[in-house]
Amino acid sequence: MSAGEDRYFQERARIEQGHTKYRDKLREEGKLFVRDRLKLLLDPGSEFQEDWLFARSNEPDTPADGVVTGVGVVGGRHVCIMANDYTVKAGSWGEKTIQKIIRIQEKAARLQVPLLYMVDAAGGRISEQIKIFPGRFHAGRIFYNEVQLSGVVPQICILFGPSPAGSAYLPSLTDVVIMVGSPRMVEMAIGEKTTLEELGGALMHCKVSGCGDVLAASDEDAIALARRYLTYMPQSYRELPAMAPAAEPKPGRSVDEIVPYDQRKYFDMYEVIDRVIDAGSWFEIKKLFAQEVIVGFARLGGRAVGIVANQPKVKGGVLMVDSSDKAARFIWLCNAFNLPLIYLADIAGFMVGTKVEQQGIIRHGAKMVFATAQATVPKISVIVRKCYGAGLYAMCGPAFEPDAAISLPQGQIAIMGPEPAVNAVYYNKIMELPESERAAWVKQKRDEYVKDVDTYKLASEMLIDDIVPGGALREELIKRLTFAQSKAHEFPARRNGVYPV
Repeated sequence: MSAGEDRYFQERARIEQGHTKYRDKLREEGKLFVRDRLKLLLDPGSEFQEDWLFARSNEPDTPADGVVTGVGVVGGRHVCIMANDYTVKAGSWGEKTIQKIIRIQEKAARLQVPLLYMVDAAGGRISEQIKIFPGRFHAGRIFYNEVQLSGVVPQICILFGPSPAGSAYLPSLTDVVIMVGSPRMVEMAIGEKTTLEELGGALMHCKVSGCGDVLAASDEDAIALARRYLTYMPQSYRELPAMAPAAEPKPGRSVDEIVPYDQRKYFDMYEVIDRVIDAGSWFEIKKLFAQEVIVGFARLGGRAVGIVANQPKVKGGVLMVDSSDKAARFIWLCNAFNLPLIYLADIAGFMVGTKVEQQGIIRHGAKMVFATAQATVPKISVIVRKCYGAGLYAMCGPAFEPDAAISLPQGQIAIMGPEPAVNAVYYNKIMELPESERAAWVKQKRDEYVKDVDTYKLASEMLIDDIVPGGALREELIKRLTFAQSKAHEFPARRNGVYPV
C-alpha cells in the first residue's frame, strides 16, 4: 500500500468512527451510533454512496461536520439519506453540515427518490451563526427545500433525539415523523404520570401536540418502522405505490356482527378495518392523537390505500379541532403520492359548543372538507352506519366526487339523527301534549324520520351508488379500486387554493 493510500484509509477510518469518547455515552442512553443506525436502515450487503465524507476533516473536532449524507438502498429502492452524528458537537449544525444537508436535498430532487432525515441534533452552532444562519444558502434554505420537495418525493423523519430551536422545523416539514421514546414511555402511552423530562418528549408530541406521527420504543424499532412506511410510498409523485402479495383479512366477527343497527350503540371501528384489509398490513398514523378519527395505510388485495375512519368508541366519533387537522393532513399526504382513499363513516357530525367554537372548529373542519374536495385519487366513501350533517361532506359524501358512495344496510344519511331532529322540529308540539302521551308520539315521529333516511330509500333516489352487505364489503372495495385505477389524477389548473389554517 502506498503512502497516499495509507493516509486515505487512516483518514477515512478516523472520520467514520466519530468522536469515540462520546460513543460510550450513547450506549448508556440506549442509543446507536449513526453508522450503526445506517447499517440497520440499509439493505444488508448493499452499497452506500456517501458524499462529502471529508467535509471539515482537517479540523479534529468536526469529522464530516457531524452529519452523514448519501444515497443507499432501502427495501430494494434508492433513497437519499441525511443522518446526524451526535458524537460530533451533539449533532449541531455547522457551516458544512448545512451545505451537506442542502446538497442531499438537491440530489433527492434530481434523482426523484425519497429523502430520509435521521435527526439527532442540538440545533445550529451559535459560534458560527454568521456562516450558518442568515444567508441565502444557510439553514433557512433547508426548510425552503423541504417545502419545494413536499408532495414531490416522500420525506421521512426519524427523530432519535433532540431537534431544538429553528431545527425543530426540519421534522415538522416532513411527511411523517417517527419519534423515539423509551420503552417505559411507550408502555405508559395510556394513563401515564407525566414527568418534567417527558413534557417535551416523544410521548407528549405523539399524544398531545400531534407533532409526532408514530411512537417508537427504540432506535431499532424506529428504523424498522421507517423501512415499513416506505413500502407504502412510491419513489415520487410521478409513480404509483408498488403492489404487494395479497393476503386474507384477519379472522374474526363479520362486519354485520360488529356494526349494530342501533345508532346509539358504539362499536370498535378497528374491528371493521381488520375485516376489510389484508392481515398484517395496517400502518397507523397519529394513533395516540385525536383518537376519535383513525387514519393509516393498509393494503386491499395487495394494493396500498389510505384509510380515514371515524371511531365511535371515542367521543362518539364526532370530529373535533385536532381530529379535523389530523385527517386533513393525512388526506393531503395520500393524494400527493397516489394512494387511493377509503372513508369508513360513522359520524354524528362536527362537535358543537362554546369551547370548540372558540377553538375554531369551523376553520379546522374546513381543512378536512377542503382536503377531501381537493383529492383527485380514487376515493370510496362507505356509510358504515350513520353519516350526519357536515360529517357527510368531510367523509367524502356524494357531492365530493367519490368514485363510489356505498352503504352497509345499517347506513343512514341525514342532517341530524332522529332524536335531535324530532326535538328540534316538534319541540313546541311535544310540550303541548299531555306528559302521558309524549313518549309514544315522539317514538312515532322518530320512526317516520328513520324511514325517510333509510338506506334503501337513499338508494332508490340514487343518492348512493350501492348497498353492500358487510360480508361483501372487502371484495366490493377491491373490485371498485381495480376499476378506478386508471383515473386521471388531475385538478383544474390554478396557482393554488387558499388553504384554511
